[in-house]
Amino acid sequence: MSDSARPPDPAAAFAELGDLAVSARPLTEILQRTTELTRAVLGAPVEVSVTLITGDAAATPAATDDWAVMLDQLQYDHGYGPCLDSARAGQLVRVDDTATDARWPAFTSAAGEAGLASSLSAPLPAQRHVIGALNIYTRQPQALGDEQVRLAEHFASYAGVAIGNTALYLTSAKLAAQMQEAMSSRAVIEQAKGILMAVNQCDEDEAFAKLVDLSQRSHKKLRDVARELVQQVAG
Repeated sequence: MSDSARPPDPAAAFAELGDLAVSARPLTEILQRTTELTRAVLGAPVEVSVTLITGDAAATPAATDDWAVMLDQLQYDHGYGPCLDSARAGQLVRVDDTATDARWPAFTSAAGEAGLASSLSAPLPAQRHVIGALNIYTRQPQALGDEQVRLAEHFASYAGVAIGNTALYLTSAKLAAQMQEAMSSRAVIEQAKGILMAVNQCDEDEAFAKLVDLSQRSHKKLRDVARELVQQVAG
C-alpha cells in the first residue's frame, strides 16, 4: 500500500475531532467530519452514519453515503434495528452477517437485499436530551472485528462530546422533557438487563439478546418491553 493510500493515523484523527468538538462549528458539520474520519481511519470499504434520537424521533444528521442513510431509514420505518437498539440501550451492537442474524428479521432481510452484509453500531455517550449511535455498514460479512469496535467507540465518544457542547435548537420545555425521556429509556433497559442477568445467570450481552428477542416477538420497542418486565417484577 502506498503512503497516499494508507488510512490516516487514528491519533491525528482524534486530535482533529477533539478540536472540532469544542469549537463553534455547527453540530452537523462536526458529525459529518466524524463520519468521514471514521471511514478513513478504518481503512475498509465501509459507509458510516450517525443516528440521533430526541424524544421518540430518530434522524440521521450525518453520513458518508446515501446508502447508509437508507439503511438507517429502514430501521426508523420499522421502529427497531441495530442502530436504534444500540442508541436506546447504550449498548454496542454488532451484526456479523445479515444472512444469518435473526435478531431483527424484517430489517436484516430488507437490508440484505439492499447489499448490507455486516454492521456495527456504537452508542454515543448520552448527552443533554439526545441519545444516539455511530453506525458502520459494509457489504462484506464478518468484516468488523475487535479493532474496528475499539475505533468506533472512540469516534462515538467524540461525537458525544460535540453534542454535549452544542445547543440543539430546542426550547427549554422540550429540552427538559426529551432529556428525561432519553435518560429514562436507557435506565429502564439497564434495569431489565439486570433482572434477566439475575434470573438467567447470564452476562450483559446475553441479557441484551434476550430483550431484543422479546422485543421482536412482541412487536414492541425495546424500551417498552424493558419497562413491562421491570413493572412485572416490581408488581
